[in-house]
Amino acid sequence: MAVPLQYEPVHESAPQDDVALASRGDRRAFERLYRAHASRVFSLCVRMAGDRTLAEELTQDVFVRAWEKLALFRGESAFTTWLHRIAVNVVLNNRQSERRRRDRLDESVEDMDTLDHSHERPMEVPGLSIDLERAIATLPPGARKVFVLHDVQGYTHEEIGEMLGVTSGGCKAQLHRARKLLREVLTA
Repeated sequence: MAVPLQYEPVHESAPQDDVALASRGDRRAFERLYRAHASRVFSLCVRMAGDRTLAEELTQDVFVRAWEKLALFRGESAFTTWLHRIAVNVVLNNRQSERRRRDRLDESVEDMDTLDHSHERPMEVPGLSIDLERAIATLPPGARKVFVLHDVQGYTHEEIGEMLGVTSGGCKAQLHRARKLLREVLTA
């Protein structure tokens, strides 16, 4: 896990002193706080997120937020309790953001399914009549989602895998299948 601050030798001091110093902008004091609490925060993020790579990102987010909000820490609870609450909120906010992104993706694919194309004329190409949207609508749901996300919206296989909860290899296979099926429909 990368430390966002420059390395300075760790000096022993009371944690509350480090909190007070860091809240006044002392980066070395904040680094000592980071070193003292990063593994505990990471463990919490791993348990809640279930993904070590995501947990590393979330841990960094926790400490960025802690740095930004440190001046608001009033000391009414232990620093570890305050930091734990930030970590829980960061993970929950991440889950909510991911859920909203997946819901928007599902809605956009569903909108494609429910469009009434009966009044539209297919795009005319000399000697070939093509209606790409109708052809896309014939794809199986998984292949259609991957095709739209990759070829229409420009997401990478890795991003699609994260959004849909599948491997990037699975995305590639679905995209290959979608393109093959579209070729068959469009050339029939």
